[in-house]
Amino acid sequence: MKISIVIPAYNEESSLPATIKTVLAQDYPDFEVIVVDNASTDRTGEVAKGFGARVKLVREDRKGLLWAREAGRKAASGDIIANIDADCLPERDWLSKGASYLNDKNVSAVSGPYDYYDAGFFFRYISLFTEQTIYWLISRIIQLPFVRSGAMLIGGNNFIRASALEKAGGYDTSITFYGEDTDTAKRAAKYGRVIFSNHLVMKTSARRFKAEGIIRLELKYAKHFFKAIFS
Repeated sequence: MKISIVIPAYNEESSLPATIKTVLAQDYPDFEVIVVDNASTDRTGEVAKGFGARVKLVREDRKGLLWAREAGRKAASGDIIANIDADCLPERDWLSKGASYLNDKNVSAVSGPYDYYDAGFFFRYISLFTEQTIYWLISRIIQLPFVRSGAMLIGGNNFIRASALEKAGGYDTSITFYGEDTDTAKRAAKYGRVIFSNHLVMKTSARRFKAEGIIRLELKYAKHFFKAIFS
């Protein structure tokens, strides 16, 4: 299966090079890399172009994460869409691990936890433990036959069948950021099981928590998760 890695980027000239380098170093045999420049005003586009033909650059001037993801999806030629953010650092076998779950025809998507590599020791490992236990459990519960209210996806660490996204009508571009992963998980869950794997770990930056505060941001995420699940 060919995998299309989609990287939305808004003013990410500083973090994007490291992300692209780790993506291009993947050990999976068949993949493409798509960077979506989401109305950046810095050198994001030029940075992506600097990697030559190995990276496909798409410009999306409508601001919003889902506008960027949708532009990337439409430009993709893969059987699987792999979503990461412009500050993620996937391990070399990330694609191989993700693709292995989708060998099961009954699985429409797979996701895993974040490892906030540049956070303090306490926050880094408590958040990782929380995602590996609570997120995993929630995803299983809300997919039970008598519940079926959605699933859990981490927005910058997931693999989704392109066919499932197409059947779902793509991404909901009315969502600018918060709740986008939960909405996408609900869409994918209509066409197969969504797995939350503790082994599919993605290193990412804790910069958003540092900027907004841990408690404030966690409350935002929780609010929009429940809003998306019960809408």
